[in-house]
Amino acid sequence: MNKLLKILPKFKKIRILVIGDLILDEFIWGSVERISPEAPVPVVRVKSQSFMPGGASNVANNIRALGADVFMAGVAGSDLYGDILRQQLQDRGINIDGFVIDGSRQTTIKTRVIAHSQQVVRIDKEDNHHVSGNILKKLSNYIVNKIPEVDAIIIEDYGKGVVSPQLLNSVLKEAKKKKKIITIDPKDQHLSHYKKATSITPNKYELEKAANVKIKDSDGLKKAAYKLLKKLQLDSILVTLGEDGMCLFEKGGKTTRIPTMAQEVYDVSGAGDTVISTFTLALAGKANMRQAALMSNCAAGVVVGKVGVAICSTAELREKIITQTKKGTKK
Repeated sequence: MNKLLKILPKFKKIRILVIGDLILDEFIWGSVERISPEAPVPVVRVKSQSFMPGGASNVANNIRALGADVFMAGVAGSDLYGDILRQQLQDRGINIDGFVIDGSRQTTIKTRVIAHSQQVVRIDKEDNHHVSGNILKKLSNYIVNKIPEVDAIIIEDYGKGVVSPQLLNSVLKEAKKKKKIITIDPKDQHLSHYKKATSITPNKYELEKAANVKIKDSDGLKKAAYKLLKKLQLDSILVTLGEDGMCLFEKGGKTTRIPTMAQEVYDVSGAGDTVISTFTLALAGKANMRQAALMSNCAAGVVVGKVGVAICSTAELREKIITQTKKGTKK
């Protein structure tokens, strides 16, 4: 763990390009005092409202919070929510030159109603048709021109239409030519287009579906991971396992099981975004796969202890690493 502390200062010199589906997360905060007479549902009395960058933009937010320079490439609608998301990113110091407006679609927004620290309901508004024509061309041109300037590329595939086979093929071709680190938060419908990336970060359900292997135990997990690793010719697969932590599978057969580092789990929203952000940053900072996975697990342990889609700061990550080091020494 002490080796991880030496990697942290390198983050501020790293430049990351994030590509993917932009989402605006809206939070309506309130309290519940009664059940509705109209239906057996709680009546939430609203006290406040807030917004956060979500989806691929939450990944960018996580990277910026850890001190690195980040460039956001994605598509939003020509609407109020698109304006809010754009401003949210600007306010956090995220470069939005690759923020493309598409008048034919609405900005994806996820509204979470939270009462007494518990999520009551989530409401999604979205268009998920693939971007095409001039919008795709504008986005692709920005990405291809930006790749030589960055240390790593993260592709956040939420299946909302920005990440298409056409975009993936052009991005991966250029990124591999420039020998860049490429990490992907995957969707199974685009699986065959992820070949020869550095790493993908599926959860257990996504891995099971992608590998077409039923995962009932650790043997099933290993079988699924190495089947997919070989098929896609990846350097590694980092599988997130919720309260069971995560497991790293590397080319060559090395497996590392990492238990969760969360003290208390309040909300897992956005934890996967934190994992891929920190994992990629650590790799760009010359960490090996295992060190990068350990660091991302520490960061995830921070964010799941917060309510709502949250981020992990450099100071919080440093403190988490130190705390875990002390625990390990005592054991």
